[in-house]
Amino acid sequence: MTRRVRTAVFPVAGLGTRFLPATKAMPKEMLTVVDRPVIQYAVDEAREAGIEHFVFVTGRNKGVIEDHFDRQFELETTLETRGKHEALEQLRRDLPKAGQTSFTRQQEPLGLGHAVWCARDIVGREPFALLLPDMIFKSEPGVLKQMMDAYEQTGGNVIAVEEVDPSEVSSYGVVARGKGDDKSFEITGMVEKPKPADAPSNLIISGRYILQPEIFALLSEQTAGAGGEIQITDAMQQLMDMQSFTGVKYDGRSFDCGSKIGFLTANVVFALDRSDIAEAFMAELRELTGEIPISIEE
Repeated sequence: MTRRVRTAVFPVAGLGTRFLPATKAMPKEMLTVVDRPVIQYAVDEAREAGIEHFVFVTGRNKGVIEDHFDRQFELETTLETRGKHEALEQLRRDLPKAGQTSFTRQQEPLGLGHAVWCARDIVGREPFALLLPDMIFKSEPGVLKQMMDAYEQTGGNVIAVEEVDPSEVSSYGVVARGKGDDKSFEITGMVEKPKPADAPSNLIISGRYILQPEIFALLSEQTAGAGGEIQITDAMQQLMDMQSFTGVKYDGRSFDCGSKIGFLTANVVFALDRSDIAEAFMAELRELTGEIPISIEE
């Protein structure tokens, strides 16, 4: 019987050096795409997929993330007094219920694998989702929900993948595919940042995972890999010898908000999807570019 996935882990301890000086005092996960923090998009995606427990692996100067997912009574009172009921209801909808959030510290920047390992006692002996908040998606349904649907059929471990130009694979973790169809297939291997000539495919790992708890024991024995960090890919390769891995080529578009171009592109795309600002924003784009860059779908 496939065990239900109830918990999601969000590694949010990174320093965000690519966005300095903006991230000197503000966590990169709190940078906004339109008017919602990047971390909120990941949490919304997890909630849509049925996640009940949200585990944040934080570091120093990340307390504002914890505050974001807590009630602010003075703000709520002010909104109520001023009659801003729509904004107040939005805040309440975004807020996890009491007891649904946990926070643990990654005291040293030892890599993604180490960050996941730091959540081991909170997750326990259950399968869990892992969402890298830098990656947000424009998809319907959400990417994790698409993965959950596949997980109900396959069990084991599930990884979201997408195609890139073969020349770009050296920047990503890349999977080798086995049996299956174009949307869901067996993963037979993976490699971190291969040279294009050595890559097993052009299918890259997209920052969304469903993993079995046996990964924690492997991470506890893991030594530093690429970049001098403990890599989750290395532990997954070991786990692949014991359990199945399924790749889900999701429907949708990804935005790497850890890069300036990805972050700016996400702001444009999500702004044009907002009925309250799309028309005015499009007018500004036309004036800036001198042409119509894209059309708004009704």
